[in-house]
Amino acid sequence: MSGSLFSPYRLGGLELSNRIVMAPMTRARAGEDEVPSDLAPAYYAQRAGAGLIVTEATQIGPGAKGYSRTPGIYTPAQIAAWSAVTDAVHRRGGRIVAQLWHTGRVSHPMFHGGAKPPAPSAILPADTAIWAVGPDGTGGMVPCVEPREMDGAEIAATVSRFAAAAANAVAAGFDGVELHAANGYLIEQFLRDGSNRRTDRYGGSVDNRLRFLTEVVEAVTAAIGAERTGVRLSPLITLKGMSDGDPYGLFTRVVERLDALGVARLHFAEDDWDNGTPLPMEWRKVWRERFRGTIIVAGRYTVERAEALLEAGLVDMVAFGRPFVANPDLPERLRRGLPLAEFRADSLFGGGAAGYTDYPAVDSTG
Repeated sequence: MSGSLFSPYRLGGLELSNRIVMAPMTRARAGEDEVPSDLAPAYYAQRAGAGLIVTEATQIGPGAKGYSRTPGIYTPAQIAAWSAVTDAVHRRGGRIVAQLWHTGRVSHPMFHGGAKPPAPSAILPADTAIWAVGPDGTGGMVPCVEPREMDGAEIAATVSRFAAAAANAVAAGFDGVELHAANGYLIEQFLRDGSNRRTDRYGGSVDNRLRFLTEVVEAVTAAIGAERTGVRLSPLITLKGMSDGDPYGLFTRVVERLDALGVARLHFAEDDWDNGTPLPMEWRKVWRERFRGTIIVAGRYTVERAEALLEAGLVDMVAFGRPFVANPDLPERLRRGLPLAEFRADSLFGGGAAGYTDYPAVDSTG
């Protein structure tokens, strides 16, 4: 389906005001109890002009954490705090889904009572660090450690926690969820042969490596419905030690499986740095043919690049990340061709209102 970035879009039962998505961005402002900050409702409501907001990645349960001050959605206090966020966004006419994650091996024993973090296989991700707050209250990067291999019972429990978190998200008023199967975290660790060396039913063949994602999606869609479920993938991003012998073959099978499972949205994360690798056009065409739902892409897009893919019918929506940090009214600025403010990198993680809710909007009356 082709259309302008600024035209309305119907996503399942949701009427969206435009095709602009606020991409998920970790901001590390939750409390140590993983309860979202009191500032979170204002932060998200300021950005409700997006057709769809995807929240910062949110822990599905105890043991899923990999970074300090990131939120969860598994306790009553967390659910109540997220309810305030969804209420604020809906009052502004916005739509919002919760991104659910488990970081797997991208973590540290400090978040696991001193134990090694769980993963498909006991493989240390090369050159990978997490952001953590030390005893003095200062945040910084800390190297990851070798993880431990999850057993079958722990895998089953994790699948159940994804489903419970999805149900909690709907109870908190979210319009759906996005499963974080990208950027080197647990679900992707199961998918790729560089991080999954298991010899049981969860490792080896592509179908076996797809099993964990399949079980998570089946459990989540059973809990909240496929029409409320999306999945984020990053086929060419190799950060956090991600590698695979055949990424095109693997992710083509992933796309086919997710289409068969009926998920509503696929969200492809692409390199968003200088000289990054965009998805090859042929890959886009094949995946468009094989997925009947909504396709979202993210990766340093300009209006011109976004419009070209929309017009070609290869995508349905386009996500913007860091520009939304410093431009709470980003859709309006893009529509009017106004200059974009730059975000302050030193306030991206941690802190309070500064660099979070204090970026001004432009006068939108002109």
